[in-house]
Amino acid sequence: MSIVIALPDVDAPRVWIAHAAALLADATPPEDIVWTAESETDLFAARRESPPPPRQTIDPAAHAFLASMLRHSDPARFALAYRILWRMRREPNLLAAPGDDDIHRADRMAREVGRDVHKMKAFLRFRVSGEGGEERYVAWFEPDHHIVEAAAPFFRDRFAAMRWSILTPRRCAHWDGAELRFSAGARREDAPSDDRLEAAWSAYYASTFNPARLAPRAMLRYMPKKYWRNMPETACVPQLLRTALERAADMIARAPAPRREGNCEATAQPVLSLSESDPGFVDLVALAAAQQTCARCPLCRNATQVVPGEGPRDARVMLIGEQPGDQEDLVGRPFVGPAGKLLDEALRRCGIERAGLFVTNAVKHFKFEPRGKRRLHKSPNTSEIDQCRWWLDRERALLKPQLIVTLGAAALRGVLGRSQTVSAIRGRLTPLQDGARLLATVHPSYLLRLTNEEEKRCEWRRFLDDLALIREIV
Repeated sequence: MSIVIALPDVDAPRVWIAHAAALLADATPPEDIVWTAESETDLFAARRESPPPPRQTIDPAAHAFLASMLRHSDPARFALAYRILWRMRREPNLLAAPGDDDIHRADRMAREVGRDVHKMKAFLRFRVSGEGGEERYVAWFEPDHHIVEAAAPFFRDRFAAMRWSILTPRRCAHWDGAELRFSAGARREDAPSDDRLEAAWSAYYASTFNPARLAPRAMLRYMPKKYWRNMPETACVPQLLRTALERAADMIARAPAPRREGNCEATAQPVLSLSESDPGFVDLVALAAAQQTCARCPLCRNATQVVPGEGPRDARVMLIGEQPGDQEDLVGRPFVGPAGKLLDEALRRCGIERAGLFVTNAVKHFKFEPRGKRRLHKSPNTSEIDQCRWWLDRERALLKPQLIVTLGAAALRGVLGRSQTVSAIRGRLTPLQDGARLLATVHPSYLLRLTNEEEKRCEWRRFLDDLALIREIV
């Protein structure tokens, strides 16, 4: 008579392990067992729902090998796994035989589960839900396999400060900041369809799209269309694809002009404080004009031009970046490239007019490394930041801002005159000796460099929260 093992929908792999260990202890052959995830059983079969007390443990190597494939959606996975355990009693080296049909099939199933977990981490999108007056993040995802329990700890660790729910047809995961719990499957209608930051997220995604690296086949291979309807940024993909060639041609047309030789003689000079040899600039226009002949460090040799700060004379907020980028070097204005567009969008989302801020950089010349026809950004060193601090101090002296916002570690050193990690003081107002207050946050280019989409989304929200403090000052 066959033995029917009715496995529950919840935590089926763990329950299967307990049953398998008991069946092996009883020397029950695979052909006498019927594995099912349903409650129905054969009328002529002996049914066992609860595993007996364990009398034997599963070989650790076999347990590790089978752990992933047991989450596959194939109904035959439990029978296959038990057959492998049964064969290992006579074939102890079975796991080392990749050519074996059972081992090959189990390995393929494990890899398919692993890919499903990876796609869940990459393509899951949280949306803000404000039910009950409490902000909560809810995501809808449709995995191919039973992976929610396996993937949920990743989201718990990554988004520990958020209250979130992940809804799927088979299983749901919930995190309240203290406990990770699971519940039965949900419907797509149970998840929010959009949120108030959807437009900002789409604009951010569009700003990171590089038309010169257009590869539609690669995009579809790594981001299959089945996930698109749950990802807000994919709404703008058709338009980005249609305009890619035109945008790439425009980038080529705006290639950097040759550097004029002999317009700069770089000499190392000591860093001066406001009290030392101060020429007494009367306004920001005179200061910007004086910067055009700056030779305080070797960066002037290769940059196209100095990029001075810009903004109203009575600006109460001074926003400081690291250094000009490729497009800023060509145009002669700060924050006009990809990072600048992202900053503009963030300020707009926070209700802040950039025209009311004074925007500048800790270093006024573009530092780069030639790579063919391209100029790759290279971070300034501490000496270059300290040399250029002479100009930054004079901008501060003329403006007398109430709030100084530093974007990145280089800007923070330019203000403090010493190295300081951004994370140590990020997101709070710190008083300075001249009476201004300091707000430190990350540089927009940091957001552009992130590769994990969910991490991008989380860091984008943090960046908005930091900049929102400006509105309280202005």
